[in-house]
Amino acid sequence: MKTNELKWALFIFVIVILAFTLPYTIFTNTAKWYGSFLVWMVLALITIVINYFLTKDWGK
Repeated sequence: MKTNELKWALFIFVIVILAFTLPYTIFTNTAKWYGSFLVWMVLALITIVINYFLTKDWGK
């Protein structure tokens, strides 16, 4: 694995950890369900963008 790929893989790992921990720590007192849903959507979009940049040069 290249160092660039390792960097992005670690960043995705941090995003996954945040997706599990943020709703149960910072957003514990949020009464509405869409507080966590918004966080999960933003983290998912960031992950999709990272995966795009990781895979755009695979055919070359």
